[in-house]
Amino acid sequence: MESDDGMGSGDQQAQVIVVGAGPAGSAAALHLARAGVDVVLLEKGTFPRDKVCGDGLTPRGVQQLVRMGVDIDAPGWMRTKGMRWVCGGRQVHIDWPRSGSHPDFGLTRSRHDFDDILAQHAVAAGARLCLETKATAPLTDRAGRIVGVSTVAGADKQPKNFHAPVVIAADGASARTALAMGLERDRSRPMATAARRYYRSEARTHDPYLELWADLLCSRTGRDLPGYGWIFPLGDGRVNVGLGALPHRAHGSVDLRATMDRWLTRVPHHWDLREENADSPLRSAALPMGFNRRPQYRRGLLLVGDSAGMVSPWSGEGIVQAMEAGEVAAETVALALHRRAGPGREQALHQYVSEVNRRWGRYYRLGNTVADLVLARYGYRPLLGPRVMASPALVRTLARLLTHGSDAPSDDLIDTLVSGIVRMVPAPGRSARGLGARRR
Repeated sequence: MESDDGMGSGDQQAQVIVVGAGPAGSAAALHLARAGVDVVLLEKGTFPRDKVCGDGLTPRGVQQLVRMGVDIDAPGWMRTKGMRWVCGGRQVHIDWPRSGSHPDFGLTRSRHDFDDILAQHAVAAGARLCLETKATAPLTDRAGRIVGVSTVAGADKQPKNFHAPVVIAADGASARTALAMGLERDRSRPMATAARRYYRSEARTHDPYLELWADLLCSRTGRDLPGYGWIFPLGDGRVNVGLGALPHRAHGSVDLRATMDRWLTRVPHHWDLREENADSPLRSAALPMGFNRRPQYRRGLLLVGDSAGMVSPWSGEGIVQAMEAGEVAAETVALALHRRAGPGREQALHQYVSEVNRRWGRYYRLGNTVADLVLARYGYRPLLGPRVMASPALVRTLARLLTHGSDAPSDDLIDTLVSGIVRMVPAPGRSARGLGARRR
């Protein structure tokens, strides 16, 4: 953390600085720019770039892309009809619902250029994008409030400071900006790990369903994987194959590579999911879940996406939450900037935490409990027993719960049931323990 000593000759000024041009940061920058806010979007890398991800979007994510103005009919996007769950020798198909406020289809696209598309939409809206610009430390005033960031830019790592009254941290699971401002991760909250690899597979690349396997076994212990495997079609001759695991502390870590190798011996030979058809190395990444960094606003800094641990504890989905939180943060900041600096603006910025609680607090609190008591201990198999798999109504209800299908008023019976279940969860408090506090 560095003290702000005023503007230097090479410094830049903005109304808002967004650190990180992933889905959360680009969404925030785009919506801020549309609101007429002067926003700088800092990205330490360049585009296109790779990112460990399942590359699949539920209809809720499609809705966010449409709101951002992304052309989802352009080449490179593949539509999906729903999900296929595989467990215990059974499989069921769950089509995306046709009712409610969301589209009735999902999408897949490689993260290789997904982030680039969103960043360029932010630029088109008026955001200033600075590539190869790594934020190294927050700049703070005498009261400890963030008023900018110091960076190093370009191949020669030239120092440059950026100043703004509000900073949005969207710098991913590393959360360097949040950590530098004293916002530590709540280690009682879930932290999953995912690994994925691309394969060339003509047999599966145009599959209209996202396939999830819930009965995989850990290579080392033989226990049920505390997570699931996926095979997502990309429509370009490839599929994205991966595993997500949320290991319980009593069971130790999971060897994802060996577990995937064991799993792929079970799939049909003609799917071509073999070493000679691999189109990438196996890569892994951490998934910060369940709002494991709080509060989401403090002293001029808002946290969005993985920086705030916004990955769903139910499913491991993170792109949707990142884009939604980016929009919520942008709306909060845009309104706050219409107030004079001081208590009034600070009160307005604190509304971001309230809105995050309102939208996702109960859902994540329930998800954290299920993750702790069931998913991290026994995996998804207990949720997908024979009775559930044999009941279309139970399967659709569980699918809607796992994917947070809708939180808007709906005449759909399953949406109403799921919303009722979530509303029965006590609302998170506004104390420091906040969302998903551990049970005593």
